[in-house]
Amino acid sequence: MDNRPKYAHLIKLEAKRLGFQFCGISKAEPLHTEANLLEQWLTANNHGEMQYMAENFDKRIDPTLLLPGAKSIVSLMLNYYPQPESKQQSSLLISKYAWGRDYHKVLKSKLKQLLQYIQTEIGAVNGRAFTDSAPIMDKVWAVRSGLGWLGKNTNVIHPKAGSFYFIGELVLDLDLQADAPIRDHCGTCTRCIDACPTQAISANAKIVDGSKCISYYTIELKKAIPTDAPAWTDWIFGCDVCQDVCPWNKFSKPSIDPDFAARPQLLNKTDREWLELTEDVFNTITEGSPIRRTGYEGIKRNIERVRSRKE
Repeated sequence: MDNRPKYAHLIKLEAKRLGFQFCGISKAEPLHTEANLLEQWLTANNHGEMQYMAENFDKRIDPTLLLPGAKSIVSLMLNYYPQPESKQQSSLLISKYAWGRDYHKVLKSKLKQLLQYIQTEIGAVNGRAFTDSAPIMDKVWAVRSGLGWLGKNTNVIHPKAGSFYFIGELVLDLDLQADAPIRDHCGTCTRCIDACPTQAISANAKIVDGSKCISYYTIELKKAIPTDAPAWTDWIFGCDVCQDVCPWNKFSKPSIDPDFAARPQLLNKTDREWLELTEDVFNTITEGSPIRRTGYEGIKRNIERVRSRKE
């Protein structure tokens, strides 16, 4: 008896119960085409100072090196789009994904719960849970499992829900019925390319030069922002421009997950309060927040960068 469809159905039902909006399944196998693209991206130095992107190359392209005997990858999407009344008071902007709790903790907890369910209900299944902090190409697997297509801004776009989603995976040694990819619906639209403040998005390929992205400068880059870096006048942590202009995000629905509720202590800050931010206040308002990644000195660097550009 072929239990693959049955087990896939059970997993998707439990994923929904745990709060995941979408769940798809793909076959665990080496990523040959993506390996070539990743190598080209690294060779072009599109990763900038993000040296971790060049590490564990073999594991990134072959899930069986992450879990021996891997047969299936369960990809999951968790909505973080804010409630309509959530608005930033300051002109110094923070990416929407950081308005609530650090998604790594939330996502990893739900993934582990799903894995435990699989092991309890199905049997002796080996598996590992991953978020984007691990060497796995989460967007590739999400696309392969039919959760959306890869947009020109390299975000996964769901045709009924847009792209404001966190992505996580379970790599399992359980054979499951795989889902089929869906068609790309970007067409001739170039809104994300045209709107990018630093021209980081390729005009003729689905490539983002990470070393030009505002999120790179404000989060990933740990040293001083180069004086010849592209100019921007608003973002102090991350950037949402390419998602905000995407027509598919008109379908975005507010998240009901309390972990991703916008924190008033972040959104209600004025320009002056950000400019006068102390380390104690920073530590208080960013507890459990992804903004902690920059550290106090990093966020002050970003604020000063924007302030100097506004003058």
